[in-house]
Amino acid sequence: MNYRTQIISSLSAVGQPAWDGLLALQDDANPFLSYAFLDALHETGCASIASGWQPQFLILWDDEASTPQLVAAMPLYAKMHSYGEYVFDWAWADAYQRNGLDYYPKLLSSIPFTPVTGGRLLARDDAARTALVEALCAIQVNSQVSSTHVLYPPEAQASQLKEAGFMLRAGVQFHWLNPGYASFDDFLESLERKKRKNIRAERRKVAEQGIVFRQVAGTDASAADWEFFNRCYAQTYTEHHSTPYLSLEFFLRIGATMGHNILLIIAERAGSPIAASLVIHNGHTLYGRYWGAIADVPCLHFETAYYQPLEYCIANGLTCFEGGAQGEHKMARGFLPQKTWSAHWLAHPSFSDAIERFLERETGGIESYMDELHERNPFRTANSADI
Repeated sequence: MNYRTQIISSLSAVGQPAWDGLLALQDDANPFLSYAFLDALHETGCASIASGWQPQFLILWDDEASTPQLVAAMPLYAKMHSYGEYVFDWAWADAYQRNGLDYYPKLLSSIPFTPVTGGRLLARDDAARTALVEALCAIQVNSQVSSTHVLYPPEAQASQLKEAGFMLRAGVQFHWLNPGYASFDDFLESLERKKRKNIRAERRKVAEQGIVFRQVAGTDASAADWEFFNRCYAQTYTEHHSTPYLSLEFFLRIGATMGHNILLIIAERAGSPIAASLVIHNGHTLYGRYWGAIADVPCLHFETAYYQPLEYCIANGLTCFEGGAQGEHKMARGFLPQKTWSAHWLAHPSFSDAIERFLERETGGIESYMDELHERNPFRTANSADI
């Protein structure tokens, strides 16, 4: 097919019906790929030229129909830094600089500030997806960028990019899986005795402080709820001596445009809010995103960001809770390791060869790490002593 290729700096050039219509055809879509989420990032300035995220979405059109049809799309940015990505390439950038070469700008296909696996090669069919990869390869060769990076694609798309000349990099996240638990206690009974005891102790510490929780759907959240959550979110960054990526304007916007995908969990003591977390969900998966607190209470983080969302998953039949980037401590709370992928192409032959050798060594380390994690499975087995 002879598709027309277009680079767009605003999703308005496609429009929400066409974008979300293409998304509906994907098996690996999630709420972060939606027009509402991406448009909110761009229009509020959180992911924009000013913040070092220049949208350059790759779009393929079929002009043979009576009206042009969107057949493929790729979220794509020209990046002037490596912040907000969660697949770290700072060492690569430093190596370029030490050798008098520019690493930035680079091309990045990712959802800003969101380490969640999901489709990056959005397409109507296999032919359109192949054409999309070919268009990406042509653009990166003919541009002045140092490299292209595709973060958190599904494994099948990572493999397709490897066939097109990209190098693959593996990572690890921790996800909680729901085989059909009837209650939180039912889930606890599946864990080893020590893990079960520790979780109950953590929850008891919070309850003994007189803390109660409100689970507020995004569609029902008030301006005051959002303002308090944003205060908590900003506090987390302050404690880590960093600057928040997102703004109150962004949160208010997604609350208004995709509130049905959002849950706010607000902790209160004596009628006053003291902590909050935000999770995003669809029909089968809950994604842990942001949390913060304005009071120091032991175990409050675990209750607000893990146990309350787990209760929501069980009550609503969600089959997976993705806990976000990193965090071996999640295993003690029933999360299991899952491999993630990224794909990388570098224009400079010598650096490409060096990074390929590095990735081979790193991949061996990831495999050993995964084996070690599986040996620490927190769940009861048929042969385990549990008295």
